[in-house]
Amino acid sequence: MKIEHVAIWVRDLEKMKSFYEQYFDGKSNDKYYNATKGFESYFITFEDGARLEVMRKTGVDHLPQINITGWAHVAFSVGSKELVNEKTEQLMHAGYEVVGQPRLTGDGYYESVIKDPEGNLVEISM
Repeated sequence: MKIEHVAIWVRDLEKMKSFYEQYFDGKSNDKYYNATKGFESYFITFEDGARLEVMRKTGVDHLPQINITGWAHVAFSVGSKELVNEKTEQLMHAGYEVVGQPRLTGDGYYESVIKDPEGNLVEISM
């Protein structure tokens, strides 16, 4: 058994699709749109086959908070400590907020944490 995909509600569908394509090498399908429900989405597929669905729907517009119940973050493994550092620097220089500098965690991960364009937490690990 495997997780087929995870999904996230977003306010700016195109901006979020572009972010995950540009910085995490995702490839998007064509936009799905359901006018009756006011719903639109993209599936973004990553190199290992994992998929992220970015979705927008009329009336779904609350802001994310860092400490809430439910899903906490999405994590991308980039393969090495050096690549964690490089990706973190790339995102910081592009204007994204780094909320956790690269570090070795108590459970053995080398990781950093940034906020995506809408404030969702993205972990970058080796």
